[in-house]
Amino acid sequence: MAKNLLIVESPAKAKTIEGYLGSDFMVRSSYGHIRDLVKTDDAIDVNNNFTQRYEVPADKKAVVSELKKLAKEAEMVWLASDEDREGEAISWHLFETLGLKDEKTKRIVFHEITKPAILKAIDSPRTIDYNLVYAQQARRVLDRLVGFELSPILWKKVKPSLSAGRVQSVAVRLIVEREREINKFIPIAAYKVTAIFSTGKVKEIFKAELPERFDTESEATDFLNACLDATYKVTSVESKPTKRNPSAPFTTSTLQQEASRKLGFSVSRTMLIAQKLYESGKITYMRTDSVNLSDTALEAATNEINNAYGEKYHQQRKYKTKSAGAQEAHEAIRPTYFDVHSIDGDASEKRLYELIWKRSIASQMSEAQFEKTTAKISISTRKENFTATGEVMKFDGFLKVYMESSDDDQDQEINLDEDADNALLPPLSKDQSLINQEIKATERYSRPPSRYTEASLVKKLEELGIGRPSTYAPTISTVQNRGYVIKEDREGKSRNFNVFTLAKSTVVKDIKTEMTGAEKSKLFPTDIGAVVNDFLVQHFKGIVDFHFTASVEKEFDEIANGLKDWTEMLKAFYSPFHKEVENTLLNAEKARGERDLGEEPETGKKVSVRIGRYGPFVQIGDTEGEEKPRYASLRSGQMIETITMDEAMELFRLPKVVGTFEEKDMTVAIGRFGPYVRHNSVFHSLPKGVDPHSVTEEACIEIIKEKRQKDAEKLIKTFDEDPTVKILNGRWGPYIEYGKANVKIPKDKEASELTFAEVKVLFDAAEKEPKKATKKFAKKK
Repeated sequence: MAKNLLIVESPAKAKTIEGYLGSDFMVRSSYGHIRDLVKTDDAIDVNNNFTQRYEVPADKKAVVSELKKLAKEAEMVWLASDEDREGEAISWHLFETLGLKDEKTKRIVFHEITKPAILKAIDSPRTIDYNLVYAQQARRVLDRLVGFELSPILWKKVKPSLSAGRVQSVAVRLIVEREREINKFIPIAAYKVTAIFSTGKVKEIFKAELPERFDTESEATDFLNACLDATYKVTSVESKPTKRNPSAPFTTSTLQQEASRKLGFSVSRTMLIAQKLYESGKITYMRTDSVNLSDTALEAATNEINNAYGEKYHQQRKYKTKSAGAQEAHEAIRPTYFDVHSIDGDASEKRLYELIWKRSIASQMSEAQFEKTTAKISISTRKENFTATGEVMKFDGFLKVYMESSDDDQDQEINLDEDADNALLPPLSKDQSLINQEIKATERYSRPPSRYTEASLVKKLEELGIGRPSTYAPTISTVQNRGYVIKEDREGKSRNFNVFTLAKSTVVKDIKTEMTGAEKSKLFPTDIGAVVNDFLVQHFKGIVDFHFTASVEKEFDEIANGLKDWTEMLKAFYSPFHKEVENTLLNAEKARGERDLGEEPETGKKVSVRIGRYGPFVQIGDTEGEEKPRYASLRSGQMIETITMDEAMELFRLPKVVGTFEEKDMTVAIGRFGPYVRHNSVFHSLPKGVDPHSVTEEACIEIIKEKRQKDAEKLIKTFDEDPTVKILNGRWGPYIEYGKANVKIPKDKEASELTFAEVKVLFDAAEKEPKKATKKFAKKK
């Protein structure tokens, strides 16, 4: 039996660490938290200093039992959970649950899983930091109180089965308010003017732009007409050096943002992969606010840059954390070994590791140097000047390895050719005459604020001081799982715009089309998300107030630093909050998000839209009339706040007959499992992206034929003895359909050659096999 028992959070980490320590150490995993607050209302005693009742979940009892046995047999127990508040709390829970003694327990921390780091941690143990434990308890208790007291109000006042949370509700508010900003936005058109000039020499052609924009078509055409007989001259040429510096190494937030932009990863996927990389010893700890690199890391980066790229590419940099309330003293996210440029693993792990390696190494590289040239060009018939710019790279520096992306990179609509910059201007001199080849005035529209991506929402939460590295991913997952927010792509709408071109002494008008408003992987509020947000803003403004939520985070930091008593902080919060809860239960009206759209033209009946038990719907008529109201669910992308009367009436045009096929009607409708076409009592699902309101007769016939073709390919054999018995092609190979039973075909049997007698034997054998026990789930209370 080993003298020392070392307990970490994950089995992957345990396996890696065990290889670094000798036979005196046994490394085991707690598999995260080993206990949690009980699920009942009495989990927290608010009248007794917020005392908590904990329980070991059923799935952790075996783990706890084994750890207790091993802890009793060991001479020393080492608690090696992660180096943050959550990790400190796990160590405390282990200490309490396993019945450990102070003299037999040591707490160690490390931010990278390497042999030197582990041995160094063993050489410098400490005790459990109870200030960090209290900060984690304060957060856990406050969030439980908010959730347990707000959720029943939402069940009564909005809709059953809803829930609320402190940070999650703020995230939903940000998304709802951004959506409303976009809905209110009215685009303004203006004309951007670009020109193509030539020096008269072959290939010496470049672009220039008018800094001013024209508000109207007449102003733009007046300018172009004035240029018909104009001459153009270079009035000034200025060249100056510019430089660009690398970004700091990754924090949790910036890694999530950059992995989203460059790799298309969701926030939760990024954290899952980063966790694997950390636990296998490839990167440092992945939950951090710090941009700092250790002296050891700086030295390793220096050696690698000098060896791989040369000394002129190296420039040591020390970054300081700007994030408000940054906590935990460990490093930025970096590779454990800088000389390891790539790793083994699946494609996602390789790509994320490469991103972390590039960002880390680039942070210690020289600045990129450019020469920027700006030329101003006069127009003899106008007072305005064209400006041409060109930039040439003199030294690539850190750009040899890495270039940071921005959120705007994803949001750009399709650029016109005239939007591109010159890479390099031809040699130009003051007073030089130029030849104009073409001038374009293009109508461009102002753009609304961008909807949030998962990554840009993390960035906003961090800017506001809301949440911490460990909370970003679960917050974003929670608001989507609760149905308050949906992440999806949406198609844009086509929009015409004018282009006036001056070429060959004439001005020509052209009407072009662009797609606008297309969205990819953006966060949209659902109707229920908007209604819940409005209810909370009205009755619990403090809970969803950005400044309040950020100030709570600061108080957690103060508790972690031993500057504030956690129970006093909770008392100051809970008393007014609980009064607000009681007042709202008594006085608040039920929130339905209802909106009247008008009257149905044919009948004069009221048309309204609101939230129902199964989601948002349109209603024609009311329950008090003699006739029953008619209902229709809103389609994907439609919202209570923005749906128009015409769009609402369109929902009632289904089911409808779109034509006939083989002398039978084809009826299109929307059912429980989505839109479909019914023909000869057979249902055929409409493919994704096909609009049931506009699908044509020809398209429906094609869908029916394709379904028949697939069904024919699925059928291998039937039997005259019993036509209901079939041999079919399934997802996992051929099988027998015998009445309501499906029977496997042995691997040594050829499906198409089976006789009815053989099929019956296989069926009888399958019937005699003992049935597998199915898991029974407890009924919902």
